[in-house]
Amino acid sequence: MKTTPFTEKHISLGAKMHEFAGYNMPIEYSGIIDEHLTVCREVGVFDVSHMGEFWVKGPHALEFLQKVTSNNVAALTPGKVQYSCFPNEKGGIVDDFLVYHYEPEKYLLVVNASNIEKDWNWCVSHNTEGAELENASDRMAQLAVQGPKAILALQKLTSINLSELPYYTFAHGDFTGQKDVIISNTGYTGAGGFELYFYPDVAMKIWDAVFEAGAEFGIKPIGLGARDTLRLEMGFCLYGNDLDDTTSPIEAGLGWITKFVDGKNFINRPMLEKQKAEGIVRKLVGFEMLDRGIPRHGCELFSADGTAIGVVTSGTMSPMRKIGIGMGYVKPEYAKADTEIYIDVRGRKLKAQVVKPPFRK
Repeated sequence: MKTTPFTEKHISLGAKMHEFAGYNMPIEYSGIIDEHLTVCREVGVFDVSHMGEFWVKGPHALEFLQKVTSNNVAALTPGKVQYSCFPNEKGGIVDDFLVYHYEPEKYLLVVNASNIEKDWNWCVSHNTEGAELENASDRMAQLAVQGPKAILALQKLTSINLSELPYYTFAHGDFTGQKDVIISNTGYTGAGGFELYFYPDVAMKIWDAVFEAGAEFGIKPIGLGARDTLRLEMGFCLYGNDLDDTTSPIEAGLGWITKFVDGKNFINRPMLEKQKAEGIVRKLVGFEMLDRGIPRHGCELFSADGTAIGVVTSGTMSPMRKIGIGMGYVKPEYAKADTEIYIDVRGRKLKAQVVKPPFRK
């Protein structure tokens, strides 16, 4: 398995380790519920160095990105971040990712760890514009410092005024005495906080500084288990569960990152425009359990009269709400809020109702 600059630290702290996307990653430390609540109420640190990073540079960078991404990259100014996806030629999604407008004619794509090779090959094979592409995944490390007290801890370590960084913007500069650290007001927890990008050779210096600065705020290391429950409570999609090569952004409720603006002839635009105009045969919805039970990925969904209407893509017991929550694709006629549905959990059909995420307000 691959390692990150923090792998030995995770092991020394007693983390439960497991393979994820080819990396030896921490799944939990003190327990998923405790870690989840720490991020919601205080501050927690995730090692997300396994994520992929691609630089897209040069005079043809924007032209290339406008073709391969669903969102309107032309709307980005330097210092801003955008959520987007790569549509494929069949109406599905190659991956979802972030686009950073680093400086004029220079962009950074941050892609899912499990899709690095697939995404890189996709970009290279579709680069007929001649953009300069660089796979920097092995030369960048990343920590996500998340929670309402993250800003208090991190502000001690930089001269950049973090309170002046709005959501989905970033700055790069000095952090703990290290140069060229990217500090981004982003994250996939819904609890607020920042993501830090830096060179692997300064990783442990940054780790130690962050934990020292956050000690008074109850900072803890957090594993991937709580990362999953946190994103699900917010209704954020996870590639491989809620998104894949067969799910379209329109079906997944990502029409807001699919921009049909003039001059943006992105891959498979006509099919997605048709879906938006004529409707879809399934739709991703959120639901809350009314009966006691925990929905899991793959559980079948049924209507009140017993008709099969879809499948659960993500599910868990909400640490904040103490009820089962989940997402899944259903026929459009069952997607309205408050619709009663049933989830087959180990042979028992348990009652639930459709709700609009987030589950955690």
